[in-house]
Amino acid sequence: MDFESFDARGYRTVDVRTGYGEWVADYENTVEDVMDLALLERLAEPRWSAVSRAADLGCGTGRTGQWLREHGVEHIDGVDVTPEMLDLARRRGAHERLEEADATATGLPGGAYELVICSLIDEHLDDLRPLYSEAHRLAAPGAAFVLVTFHPHFIMTSGMPTHYTNAEGEPVAIATNVHLISDHIAAGLGAGWRLAELHENVIDDVWLKIKPKWERFRNHPFSAAYTWRKDA
Repeated sequence: MDFESFDARGYRTVDVRTGYGEWVADYENTVEDVMDLALLERLAEPRWSAVSRAADLGCGTGRTGQWLREHGVEHIDGVDVTPEMLDLARRRGAHERLEEADATATGLPGGAYELVICSLIDEHLDDLRPLYSEAHRLAAPGAAFVLVTFHPHFIMTSGMPTHYTNAEGEPVAIATNVHLISDHIAAGLGAGWRLAELHENVIDDVWLKIKPKWERFRNHPFSAAYTWRKDA
């Protein structure tokens, strides 16, 4: 769905590589763990410590990779389209291999990973199907694909795009799309995945301690996490 019809901010909009290249200096201070990493904690599948090798798509500064390492995943390869983000990920040191590549065309070896994971990137894609197809190509038989996403309800209700404040103090939006839950289901099933788990994260007291101005959004879903399985 076209985000423009929901946009309540009217910020100047830039492409993904430009936006994250400018945001990188303040990104770690802006993105809260409750947005995405807290959802990973709630998943019953996969059992993280049983995963030997993972592919981290849209790895950014390496936040997700570091979380995976802390939870027992030993070997992690990552890709991202933004060189500045990859520089931070390299310094973080959670990944064995880092490549500048699109999450939908990674260049990583097919069938090589027990886990494919991506977090808070799909809103930048016009079409979900190439992402789900590439994840399926990368996954070994029996592997999991974990995807954390902004909830479409929140994007539509708040009218808020992914955005940052640049060095001049200007709020800038990064190209944002609205993907319904049914869009994810259709893309996942179409690529050959089987849905194993789905969690939705609502704005609660924990959230409101961080962003008290969001009281009007209390109990609205903010993000969601899917676990898909590639049948053996």
